[in-house]
Amino acid sequence: QVQLVESGGGLVQPGGSLRLSCAASGSIFSIGTMGWYRQAPGKERELVAAITGGGSTNYADSVKGRFTISRDNAKNTVHLQMISLKPEDTAVYYCNVVATSKGLRYLEVWGQGTLVTVSS
Repeated sequence: QVQLVESGGGLVQPGGSLRLSCAASGSIFSIGTMGWYRQAPGKERELVAAITGGGSTNYADSVKGRFTISRDNAKNTVHLQMISLKPEDTAVYYCNVVATSKGLRYLEVWGQGTLVTVSS
């Protein structure tokens, strides 16, 4: 009943910037915590950043000071602004949303993933 669509990935040079977006749609009653995860080739999936419904944020140490997570509750979207990108940021980035459907079901939904490649 709830779907996530990610956008904004692509190829960028080291030191460049990119903004990822994730839009939730469907039978949504409310959305709680939203987050971004990433998985690099041969690596385990890791939490990059999360933001609660109240606006509290949490970041992986590797991205602190470079990435900013934000949300627009009116549009059911979450963004990840990435600056000073490094080759080690290369990964598939996945949006994750905790939601309650209009049928009052608790849902944890994943986006399809968007590839971020940082390379010169």
